[in-house]
Amino acid sequence: MGRRKAAAVTSPSSPRDSGDDVRVCRRKHNICMVSDFFYPNMGGVESHIYQLSQCLVEKGHKVVVVTHAYGRRKGVRYLTNGLKVYYLPLQVMYNQSTATTCFHSLPLLRCVFIREQITVVHAHSSFSAMGHDALFHAKTMGLHTVFTDHSLFGFADVSSVLTNKLLTVTLCDTNHIVCVSYTSKENTVLRAALNPQIVSVIPNAVDRTDFTPDPSQRQTERITIVVISRLVYRKGIDLLGGIIPELCLKHPDLHFLIGGEGPKRIVLEEVREKYQLHDRVHLLGALEHKDVRGVLVQGHIFLNTSLTEAFCMAIVEGASCGLQVVSTRVGGIPEVLPEDLITLCEPTVRSLCAGLETVIARQRSGSVPSPDSIHARVRNLYTWKNVAERTEKVYDRVTRDEVLPLDRRLWRLRAHCGPVAGSIFAFVAVLDFLFLLLLQWLVPAEVMDVAVDATGPRGLWRRRTGSGKEAEAKRTAKRVERDTLAAP
Repeated sequence: MGRRKAAAVTSPSSPRDSGDDVRVCRRKHNICMVSDFFYPNMGGVESHIYQLSQCLVEKGHKVVVVTHAYGRRKGVRYLTNGLKVYYLPLQVMYNQSTATTCFHSLPLLRCVFIREQITVVHAHSSFSAMGHDALFHAKTMGLHTVFTDHSLFGFADVSSVLTNKLLTVTLCDTNHIVCVSYTSKENTVLRAALNPQIVSVIPNAVDRTDFTPDPSQRQTERITIVVISRLVYRKGIDLLGGIIPELCLKHPDLHFLIGGEGPKRIVLEEVREKYQLHDRVHLLGALEHKDVRGVLVQGHIFLNTSLTEAFCMAIVEGASCGLQVVSTRVGGIPEVLPEDLITLCEPTVRSLCAGLETVIARQRSGSVPSPDSIHARVRNLYTWKNVAERTEKVYDRVTRDEVLPLDRRLWRLRAHCGPVAGSIFAFVAVLDFLFLLLLQWLVPAEVMDVAVDATGPRGLWRRRTGSGKEAEAKRTAKRVERDTLAAP
C-alpha cells in the first residue's frame, strides 16, 4: 500500500484578503491539545481537555492529545469517538509535571506535529512544562498557537515570580490566550504583560447529563455536607479541618462526605481522630469521574473552601445535582453561579461556619429550592457545546494571524521579557531553531509517514464503508496506525 508523505512545516503565508478569511473560517482544523495533565489523572484541566476535544471532534475537526506517559500507559491510545492520545515517554519531575530542558521534547513533538499535520497547537495550564515546551517548539516550526490558563497566581512569593516570568516568555508571541473567568483574564494579563485584545474569556462547563439530581439518595434524618476536592493547601483543607469540629459539636445530625486525595488528608484524619468523628466524617479517597455524581446526590450542601480558584467546576457540578452551594469568595468564583444559588464567604473558619449555619437553617425550615428546580436553572448556564463553538472561533482567528519569523520573534522576546531574561530566551530560541534544522536534515519531513486520521474530515473512526462495516473500518484504522508506528 502506498504511503502518504508529510509536507514540511513552513511559516504561514502573507496575510490573506477578506475572501480568503471566509474560506479559512469555514475549513476544519487539525488541533493538538498539549498538557501534562490528562487521563488517567483526574482533575479540572483533564476534564476540560477531554470534553472540549470530544465536542470539537463532533464538529468535524481533527483532534489529538499529547501528554506524558502514566505508568505503563505509553504510546498511542484511542478514547471515545476515536480521540487519539499520545503518551510520550518523558520523565515526570514534580506533581505530574515533566522535567524540561526545552530541547529533549522537540524530536517527539516535531514527529507528532508533522505526522498528524497539525495546524493549531493548544496548550493548557501554567503548571504544565510540556505545554510551555510545545508552544515554544510550535512557534519555531511556524505553527499557530493557543494557550488556556486555568489557574490564578500571586505576584509576591518566589515561585509566583518565576512562574510569571516563564509565562511572560511563553505568551509574548503566542497567537491567542484563553482564560476561564474575567478574574483569571485580569490576573493573566498582569502577570504576563499581555495585550488584553488577544485574551478571551471562555468558561468551563459541565455535562448536564452526567450531573442530575436524585433526592431519593439523601438520608432524611441527617444533613450531609459534601466536599470533593484535591486535598492540598490551596484548596483550603486547613479551613475544612477547623470547620468540621465546630459544626459537628453544634449539630449532632451533621455528616461530612469528603472525596479526594492529597497531602492534606492527614489534617482531616487527625481532626476525625481527635474529636472521635469516625461515624460522621467519611473520607472516600480519590474518586473516578463516573463516581462523583453518586457522592454528590447523597448530600444537601456542597462546600468549597478554596483559597484561590480561577473557575471552580466542582460548584457547578454540585449545583447541577441540586445541592445548596457554600463557597469562599476568591478568584473567579463570584462569577460562576447566580447570587441566589450560592452563599459566598470569606476564606476564614468563622465566615464559612456562619455561611453554613445559614444554609443549614434554611435546609431545616424547608425554604430552599427543590433539587430539580436548581438543576433546571444550572443545566443551560455552562455547556461544552457552547465552549466548543467559542473555542472554534478562536481557532478561526489565530489561523488568520501571522506567526512571527525568527528575527521578529527574537526582537519580541528581548523587548517584552527584559534585557536579561529576554536575551537568554532569545538565545534558547536560536538554539531551538538550529536543533530543528538538524532534525530536518537527519529525518526530513518529506520522508515521514502521515498518520492515519481517526477524527476529522478524513477520519476513519466514523466513516461508514457500507452497511455493517463501521467496526471493520475502526479496526483497519488501528491496524494501519500500528504498522505505521512500527515502520523504520
